[in-house]
Order: sequence, then C-alpha cells, then structure tokens
Amino acid sequence: MDAEWVRRVCLSLPGVTEEILWGNDLVFKIAGKMFCVVSLEPGGVRLSFKVEDEAFAELVERPGIVPAPYLARAKWIALENEDAMPPRELKERVERSREPVAARLPKRERERLNALRRQSPPASA
Repeated sequence: MDAEWVRRVCLSLPGVTEEILWGNDLVFKIAGKMFCVVSLEPGGVRLSFKVEDEAFAELVERPGIVPAPYLARAKWIALENEDAMPPRELKERVERSREPVAARLPKRERERLNALRRQSPPASA
C-alpha cells in the first residue's frame, strides 16, 4: 500500500490531521477522531478505515479484506494487500470514511468542518 498516496488523499479532505501512533501507524483524524490508519511496516494489515454499516458485511466477504483488528465492532475494514480493492474504489471509500466519523461530532464542530469544506478547493489525488 502506498502510504504517501493514502496520505495525499486523506490530507486533501477538510479538517484532517495526521499523527504517528502505536509505534509505526500513520493515523488520520477528523476533530481528533480516527477514520483511517496506514501501517508503515511491511507485512500484515496495510490499511484500515471506517465504512458505512451497510457496506461492512459485503466488503469483508471480498478476498483480501477483513474486519479490522480491534475496530471491527465500529465497522472498520482492513486491506491485507494492495489488490484487495481497485484504486478508484479505494480512493472513494477512503474519502467517504471521514463522513460517518464527522457526522457523530458535536454540532459546533460539524459546522466548523462544513465551513472548511466550503473554503477548500475540490480534492484530486
């Protein structure tokens, strides 16, 4: 998984921050809440992110996609390899992974993020 590609996609979204957690995982957050994690170590799960509740069951049936360790109950999936999902779909799903997390934020924070979205140019990665 190209961590730099995922980084560009995530940071193109309004209000997203990044930090390294748990030793060597690049974590993307919206208002302090995680929505995407990229392992910077080779092997094992490479990329994990939040999906809509209704998409979770269908996605984990696909080869190379599993319930994310420690986060499956919150409807996170994990890609075990780069070929688990076509690049166009992956980009769309990573971008959408921010939305269910943002929707659960306090109203004031959602309004601040919506204002940032209106100010940001369209994303391209």
